[in-house]
Amino acid sequence: MLISRDFFARHAVGVAPELLGCVLEHQTADGLVAVELTEVEAYEGASDPASHAYRGKTKRNAVMFGPPGHAYVYFTYGMHFCVNLVCLGEEGSASAVLLRAGAVIAGEDLARARRTQGRLASRDLARGPARLCQALGIDRKLDGADVCVAASPLRVRAGAGNPARSGTALARGDDPAGAPRRILTGPRVGVSRAAEIPWRFWFEGEPTVSVYRAYVPRRKLVTP
Repeated sequence: MLISRDFFARHAVGVAPELLGCVLEHQTADGLVAVELTEVEAYEGASDPASHAYRGKTKRNAVMFGPPGHAYVYFTYGMHFCVNLVCLGEEGSASAVLLRAGAVIAGEDLARARRTQGRLASRDLARGPARLCQALGIDRKLDGADVCVAASPLRVRAGAGNPARSGTALARGDDPAGAPRRILTGPRVGVSRAAEIPWRFWFEGEPTVSVYRAYVPRRKLVTP
C-alpha cells in the first residue's frame, strides 16, 4: 500500500521515525529495485541551520518548498546524489527527511550491477545515502517525483512493522518471529552546524545502518 500524502503533511521530525520499515522502490526500464528504510535524518527549515532550506528558497532546493510527498534529490561533493522526502513546512520554510540507508529487498542483482565497486556484502548495497541512490538508480531526474502515486517511477510503500507507527514488530533474517525492532536516535552525520540535534533515527542492531562519522572540517591549503 502506498503511503498517503497526509502521512508527509507533518513536520519532518515526526515523519522520520515512522518512515523506518517503509519501502522505497524505483521502477526503471531495467527493472525494479526496492529498499526497506533502516536509517533516516530529519531536517527542518528556517529553524534548522543544517537544513538546505535554512537560508530560503533557491533553484536547487525549490522542491522542498512545494507540496509534501515529493522527492528532493540533490548532488553533493561533485559525485553523489542523495534523496529526501518532503514534509510539511511553515509558510516560507520547508522540511524533509534524508534517506540514509536501507536493506535491498527486491532487485538485488540490478542494485549490484549499479554498484561497481567490486564484490559487496548485501548489507552494503544501500548502506549510506549515496549508496542508497546508486542502488536504486536515483539522480536529479527524479527531483520532484511524487512518491505517493502509483504512476510515479519512485514510490514509497508502507512497511510491515514499525514500533513508532504501530507497536508491531517485523522479524527478518535470523530474528525469532515477532522480535522487537527498537528505534534509536542520535546526532546527525556529516553536517557542520546543529549536528548534535538527535534527529537521526535507525533500527537498533540493523547491519545496513551506515557507520556514524562526526563532521570533520576540510583542511585548507596553506601556502608558505
